[in-house]
Parts: sequence; C-alpha cells; structure tokens
Amino acid sequence: MSDSEDYASPPTKAPSKKRKLSTKATSSTKAKRVKKDPFADAKDAIRTTLASPDSFALPEDDGEIRRLVVGIAEYAQSLESITAAANAGRPGVAHKTAEEIAKEAERIATMINNGVRKQMPWKSTCKQGHALYVYDGVCTDPRVFGAVLGLDGPPTFKAKKYTINEFQACVGQIRAEVRYDSLVLTSGVNVRWNGETGQFKISGKYGVLRF
Repeated sequence: MSDSEDYASPPTKAPSKKRKLSTKATSSTKAKRVKKDPFADAKDAIRTTLASPDSFALPEDDGEIRRLVVGIAEYAQSLESITAAANAGRPGVAHKTAEEIAKEAERIATMINNGVRKQMPWKSTCKQGHALYVYDGVCTDPRVFGAVLGLDGPPTFKAKKYTINEFQACVGQIRAEVRYDSLVLTSGVNVRWNGETGQFKISGKYGVLRF
C-alpha cells in the first residue's frame, strides 16, 4: 500500500446556505413597522411640554391648537378607558344612562363630521370625484360608537361600508366649501372599528358637487 493510500482525504465541506426570507414575509414585516400610532402627535406634545414647561412653543394657527388639544383629550380618554378595563377585568363597564350615551354620541358624530371635512382639501382629482379622504378617531365606549351609527348596542363588525345617505344620516351632511366649488362625498363610506382600543377609521372619496 502506498503512502497516498494510507489516509483517506477528508470530505469536502458543503457550503452553508443562508435562509432567505420570502418576499411575503418581508413585506409583512415592513407593513408592521410603518403602522402609525394614532396618538403619536399627542404623546410628542406631552413630552415636549414636560421637557420645557416654561418655553415650549404653541402652534400659531388656532385650528392647529384646537386639533392638538382634542388629540391630547382623546389620548387621555383612551388611557382612562384602558385603566377602567384593567381594574374591572372587562371593557365598557361604567354605567351610563341612555341620555348620557345619546349626548356623547352626538358629540362624537359632530367630531366625525368636522374631522372628515378637514380631510377634504381641493385636489385635481376632485373634478372627477375621485379624491380620497381618511379620518382616524377614537371612541372609548363601544355603546356610544354604536349609537353614533344608529345601532342598538356596540358594533359587532370590524369593517362595514355605508352608503352616503346612510352615513350622513348618522353624522350629518358633510360638505366642504372651496373657492369656486362645494365638495361632497362621492362614494360609499368605509368604517373600520377596533373594539379593543376604541380606534376607528373612516374613508372614502369626495369631489365637486354636481347638480
């Protein structure tokens, strides 16, 4: 036996393969990363205020100040709801009379009406009635949000589409005035509802009023 036959050559090590994430998984991860916190502006304002209580700057526009105050109030209301749910072991336990629910529902309906109108600026797509609006809000009591939508109790859906007439029967006529035209809703209205957090999203299309 020759020297070259005394020992076998060590086996060649196969190159390691790196596991590649699928495009679907990557897209899903990215989608989760870009999910916006509806209370981000309120939290930033609170942090800024506490960091510099004597020198923090307020927005110059009255509308921006009002929007900021409403956002902080909604965030505070959301925290109250979470605390109440944690203490009681289940959400929506606070007793309210029918009159109290109706009064809160009227306030939320007015807030939605004003909020949607503010999301309806003039765009070139308004001429064809294809401009898009999206309004995000919070209603921490499911019974109140159900009352806004004309239901007998809390919503049982996560997403529902309303006709223009059905939606405006709930929150009032929505109409935004621009320089030479009036802008109105032009499509069905999508309502998304998260019963755990009280967050809701309203979206659809709007455009120039046609007679």
